[in-house]
Amino acid sequence: MHEIRKLRSEQAPAEPAGYYDSRFCAQALKVLPGEYLVTANDVMLVTVLGSCVSACIRDPLAGVGGMNHFMLPQSEGDTPESRWANESARYGGYAMEILINELLKRGAARGRLEAKVFGGGSVLPGFTINNVGDRNGAFVLRYLEQEGIRLVAQDLFDTCPRRVHYFPKTGRAMVKRLPTANDSEVLASEGLYRSRLRAEPTQGSVELF
Repeated sequence: MHEIRKLRSEQAPAEPAGYYDSRFCAQALKVLPGEYLVTANDVMLVTVLGSCVSACIRDPLAGVGGMNHFMLPQSEGDTPESRWANESARYGGYAMEILINELLKRGAARGRLEAKVFGGGSVLPGFTINNVGDRNGAFVLRYLEQEGIRLVAQDLFDTCPRRVHYFPKTGRAMVKRLPTANDSEVLASEGLYRSRLRAEPTQGSVELF
């Protein structure tokens, strides 16, 4: 299997869901909330973001790259909201670590990694304390700085949902800021994911393929 994807334990099938996008003349693979995908193939990775963040990271020499999609950062504090985030949103740190580790396994070198990051919009109700979109964006920027990974582009924060198209082979990334008419679709997707995070245990919740 050429692509490496993390699937949450209840998700199936194991194979990435691909389709041909005639607009870009490219085979496309969707990266959904809570997933990551690493590939050396000439494909386009696509995701839609509200308050979530995606990091697109590649090694241009090794020709391997990938994308993740996480909802929550690592957080601190003693509010009910941030206590829950601490329990469940190891996903921010975990999503970054596992993406980078998979790239290294596929021949990437840490010193050559370059990142583009997107998302973190203020579109998700229910996280009014320390807005989760802002926290996500701040987290991914801080993480990359601490890990010494070069940031080459970003489109973070604001109040709009986004659709991201990323080509790991070339590093090309295109972002479409979606109109507010798309908010309901994005909120439904992120709301469902947030509900799953609340319902699932923090251990044993992922399956690696």
